[in-house]
Amino acid sequence: MNAKTADRLATGVIIAVASLIVLILAGLLGFILFRGIGHISFDFLTSAPQTIKAGGGIGPQLFNSLFLLVLTLIITIPLGLGAGIYMSEYAKPGRLTDSIRLVVEVLSSFPSIVVGLFGLLVIVNLFGFGFSLFSGALALTVFNLPLMVRITEQSLSGVPREQKEASLALGLSRWKTITSVMLPIAMPTIVTGTILASGRVFGEAAALLFTAGMSSPRLDFTNWNPLSPFSPLNPFRPAETLAVHIWKINSEGLAPDAAEIAAGASAVLLIMVLLFNFSARWFGRYLHRRFTATK
Repeated sequence: MNAKTADRLATGVIIAVASLIVLILAGLLGFILFRGIGHISFDFLTSAPQTIKAGGGIGPQLFNSLFLLVLTLIITIPLGLGAGIYMSEYAKPGRLTDSIRLVVEVLSSFPSIVVGLFGLLVIVNLFGFGFSLFSGALALTVFNLPLMVRITEQSLSGVPREQKEASLALGLSRWKTITSVMLPIAMPTIVTGTILASGRVFGEAAALLFTAGMSSPRLDFTNWNPLSPFSPLNPFRPAETLAVHIWKINSEGLAPDAAEIAAGASAVLLIMVLLFNFSARWFGRYLHRRFTATK
């Protein structure tokens, strides 16, 4: 077999495998959307769920998921940016730095159920935060932090060396060079990675079963006092998220239309994750074009 024939054969195999994966993914997405999109309505997205009666919605669960996402990003972004900047610009090569990178890689590969059990033992019980949005946000930070650190470090490492050296040659300090020269260049990649990580948070369920809880109090959307136990903005209340709600309905739902509710909720969750991914790519390209236009 000559080189051209081998190249064509390998290319054909790769295209066939890629096409098969795309077809499987398209079939899975199409099946979920086909089953659930017909059950989505404004009342379904805003009303509270029913335990034994038909006609329940996912309003509180959808709000809890979005609120948990915001809390997680508030914790993760500063820590991830700071750690990534340190690893890229301040950490000296050596065993300690290599060990930190190894720990980051190990954390990124932890099973979600293990993180959930860790959150139950340490965050919920040991620190006494109980089943709450805050406990769930801390547990999800374990997922997002390694990704944020790696994205920030790689983005800063990808900044052209000439620009960094030119800034230092002009007398700017290292910190000023990082904040004024390097971060603006790396920001499109950092923002894209952050939004992609947000989609993962939105769809997480296993870790939240043991930290955020599987129930939610009756929320009073007229009470925005974060200290009230029935306020939507109280971060220390139990909160059933959309992904947990889907699992709960499928496993122990008693409503006669439980299957329809689960299908509609799954379609909403899938649409939200797709929106996060597409918006990440669009926003990343937008920031890149804007930066190159003002460069």
